Amino acid sequence: MRFLKTDLSGVVRVILEPHEDLRGSFARVYCPMEFAQAGLSDFTPVQINLSHNPAQHTLRGMHWHNPPYAEAKLIRVTRGAAWDVAVDLRPESPTRLRWIATRLDAESAEALFIPEGFAHGFLTLEPDTDVLYQMGRTYEPGHECGARWNDPAFSIDWPAHPAVISDRDRTYPDFV
Repeated sequence: MRFLKTDLSGVVRVILEPHEDLRGSFARVYCPMEFAQAGLSDFTPVQINLSHNPAQHTLRGMHWHNPPYAEAKLIRVTRGAAWDVAVDLRPESPTRLRWIATRLDAESAEALFIPEGFAHGFLTLEPDTDVLYQMGRTYEPGHECGARWNDPAFSIDWPAHPAVISDRDRTYPDFV
């Protein structure tokens, strides 16, 4: 694996380095030792979630949990493609309210590591897109937070308008 830093401290692109032969390919997608060497030693997945999205331009987000329930996550698309977005919500961060986005797709199998203190969301770019979340904390119901996908506090440049979005995600109040 290769770890590429982004413009937002702590958000890291994780690039696979598959070994290929006549059978196909094989790649390590998570290794505690390699993550620690990349400065991500605090991340140990304890829960894995799969989001199946039948329709193109399905939007999920922007979601987060505040401390002490904050979640770090490693996001990867296992089928299809998505525009994956992380927004820095850390109160003392010099990049607070800035966002970063990357295309994740099944072909490249690239992942995006998002540390605690960030909102996360994605827009599917193809029908039948599956998004795999490796979570650093077990989900604690009742502590969810969110902001609208088009909240002016973030001004995220989405590649398309959502065709499918939940009422909850569509009607979150402005981020304060």
